[in-house]
Amino acid sequence: MKITPLFFAGLLAAPNLALAAPPATMPLPPPGCTSDENRQLDFWVGKWNVYPKQNPAMHVADSLVEKKYTGCAIRENWMPLMPVSEGGGSLSTYVPEKKMWRQFWVDSSGAAVDFQGGWNGNAMVITGVWPAPKNPKQITRMRYMPLADGSVEQRGDTSDDNGKTWQPSFDFIYKRAQ
Repeated sequence: MKITPLFFAGLLAAPNLALAAPPATMPLPPPGCTSDENRQLDFWVGKWNVYPKQNPAMHVADSLVEKKYTGCAIRENWMPLMPVSEGGGSLSTYVPEKKMWRQFWVDSSGAAVDFQGGWNGNAMVITGVWPAPKNPKQITRMRYMPLADGSVEQRGDTSDDNGKTWQPSFDFIYKRAQ
């Protein structure tokens, strides 16, 4: 190869490009979230067909629930089968500093709800203010319960009196999609 003044000028202008060597080792990925608490909602991870508990033959939605971000979050994509809405989704994570779970839900109606709670030994129980048309301070309590057959029950109750009394709102059974 003939070295010309132009070639030499190029090396002087970008010496690091000409002589750069690859790094000796690649940086390690972050360790992720592997505590027992971070795994408390793992039973919900999967691809699901969703049915009302009172009408188990009526398939109302599909749901894709994924473990994301090196195990630090669980993301749901809720996809109703009826054209009532375009659906919604949530992002859930365990917050070790507060020793609690948080879930942020947003849907196609514009609802955005910040739920907080934790594992009670049998179910993940989270609550948040989910405004209703006649009650802008309505509280929704959701329970995610693993069932013996591998399905998951998601039950929602609402309170209009700051949690003193509760009324059933919805009760779904998530069955693994085939």
